[in-house]
Amino acid sequence: MKKILLVTAIAVAQIAWSMPAAAQAEAEGRGASESHELDEIVVTAERRRSNLQTTPIAATVMTGDKVAASGVTIVDQLQFISPSATVNNFGQGIDFNIRGIGKAEHNTQTTTGVITYRDGVATFPGYFTAEPYYDIASVEILRGPQGTFVGQNATGGAVFVTSQDPVINGGHAGYIQAGVGDFNYFGAQGAINLPAGDKFAMRAAFDAGQRDSYYDISGPYTGDEGVQTGSARLGFLWEPSASLSVLLKADYNYLDLSGYPADPVSENDSLFVMGANADIHGLDRFGRAVLKVDYEFGNGTSLRSVTGYQEGRTEYRADLDGTSVGTAIFGDAVDEVIFSQEINLISSDANAFTWILGAYYQEDEYTFPPGEFYIGTAAGFYRLDGTNPKKTTAVFGQVGIDMGEAWALEIGARYSDSSTTNHINVNQYGTPLTQDQKASYSNLSGKVSLNYEANEHHFLYAFVATGFRPGGLNVPVGLGEPAPFDEEKVTNYEIGWKAGWADGHLRTQVNAFYNDYENFQVTVGYPDIPVFGFELNNPNSTEIYGFEAQLEAVFGAFTLDAGLGWLQSSLGEFYAVDPRAISFGACDPLTGPASTACINLEGKDQTYAPDLTFNIGMQYDFTMGEGNTLSPRINYGHVSEQWATLFQNEARGDLVEARDILNAQVAWKLNTFVTTLYGTNLTDQHYVGAINSGLRFAGSPRQFGLRIAKSF
Repeated sequence: MKKILLVTAIAVAQIAWSMPAAAQAEAEGRGASESHELDEIVVTAERRRSNLQTTPIAATVMTGDKVAASGVTIVDQLQFISPSATVNNFGQGIDFNIRGIGKAEHNTQTTTGVITYRDGVATFPGYFTAEPYYDIASVEILRGPQGTFVGQNATGGAVFVTSQDPVINGGHAGYIQAGVGDFNYFGAQGAINLPAGDKFAMRAAFDAGQRDSYYDISGPYTGDEGVQTGSARLGFLWEPSASLSVLLKADYNYLDLSGYPADPVSENDSLFVMGANADIHGLDRFGRAVLKVDYEFGNGTSLRSVTGYQEGRTEYRADLDGTSVGTAIFGDAVDEVIFSQEINLISSDANAFTWILGAYYQEDEYTFPPGEFYIGTAAGFYRLDGTNPKKTTAVFGQVGIDMGEAWALEIGARYSDSSTTNHINVNQYGTPLTQDQKASYSNLSGKVSLNYEANEHHFLYAFVATGFRPGGLNVPVGLGEPAPFDEEKVTNYEIGWKAGWADGHLRTQVNAFYNDYENFQVTVGYPDIPVFGFELNNPNSTEIYGFEAQLEAVFGAFTLDAGLGWLQSSLGEFYAVDPRAISFGACDPLTGPASTACINLEGKDQTYAPDLTFNIGMQYDFTMGEGNTLSPRINYGHVSEQWATLFQNEARGDLVEARDILNAQVAWKLNTFVTTLYGTNLTDQHYVGAINSGLRFAGSPRQFGLRIAKSF
């Protein structure tokens, strides 16, 4: 394994070193008058602003303008702009994985392994995933466990989405945009900055849209009449003095997604043609308030408080067999409330010794109202109601030591303590069951990094980082109080090299990593009675290793960005029964014994861990004088095939085929107006966007549209 990592790192380094030579020659041929340098990329996820090129972290960081130009409007599309990321969206939730680690089980008790932050607050970890991207300042996609600053639920990575802040003395600046497209799409968005004196400003932004359904559904069904969404955000910034800043943001989202039609994985016809005889419905309503207070002391040390409150309700109903003749139906309505509080004490950047201290607290409660959660089959109904409260507390810190002669050491650690409790009632086909059960988990995670800044253009790092995701509780199925499943742990060994070339016109990132992944959480047949599905842990470690490379370039009017991720994974020895196959007889996860039903999964690929991900984007700006600029852009993203379950049974639909998504746009800028003609998924690839409960969910088909925006 060490030889593989070494050879990989050398090969990638040679590629990265050779590319700038040609780029430098081209830049010289263009002449200095046409050259533009790349802007500095700032990363904020580690609680202080730092240059990405001199920060020991693997990340894709994009400005809001770049996010929009890349065609990213929702979380699904992040997989086409960042290496090693996959997003499988099955409507009410997503399987978001980075480097094959994230979430593979579809329930509230299994928390995500790739957490998303909005304006500094960790968002809903399971539901409410369709929140739109509008009026965005930046998006940071961090790869690998973020055990120090994010803590639990970041074993695969984390995403930080930051909206635009109000600007004091920034004038009445903003934009308004309207768009039309096929599927009878119409949308609008905009934002305006409203200053009020030298100490206060406000920003208001909105996004709204509607379109017809993608699907042709036959049968006595209801629902899926198209999509209607509306979102709004207000921001208030008060700076009474140079040392104090108070920022309040509040947003609300109404997302009537109509439903998430799906048909059986065994179907071979179009993903968008199907039958249904049950209600199809999907509606998310949720809001968020974030209060951020920063105070800087006279010595440069800063005190920061980030308080978050989020509340939402998600409703989902589906035809569970995906046909117009079956009897299986599903429905739920879930309320979720999250309160979080984080305190940071951050030293000045001016000293050779820097430090950060922090504390975190979060309450997250799911409520399943009576009568709203049900599974209906020919055998009758399974119903559930109750609450699932969770609590998390943590303390963390990091120190940075400038050791001289370009060497630096960073050491970070976080202690987390979390608990989860079920207060639920189940009616299992007429049999009443109750559960009042609690489980607690604690962990010490962190990171040790050794950095070397050879010169202003070359930065190298090597680190060991760990991450932790808490366990949870299984719902009873008539077998007494079920055993909880344990926490997951990831240890990541990584080396990386970041470089600038061609007088600031080109920069690269390359890194190689090895993950030791312990206690992977997976639903399999219950060891003693496999006809029932239970969530357990893989008792032996899974190996995941690979390398990643990123490139950004600006030469005159031409810009280029690209990313590459190569990944290999191998499960440790683990015996399990596929819960989709009826089987009797014990199957111990550690010892088996192996049989037709009790399968040894050793050596199988990790779920949602494609071997190859690749993305590239190119743009050229034609300047035509008198404020006219024409900018064609093309974006391409590839995600190779991946497995949706550890059993890797293609006949049961476990194989998720590769995705090749081509987007393009032409933007014409005339002074303060920008008119953009765009197309997404230009080849109209019909691809499976997710697999869940034996159903296949389609990714978005080809779409065309026109947007007109005016800035002021």
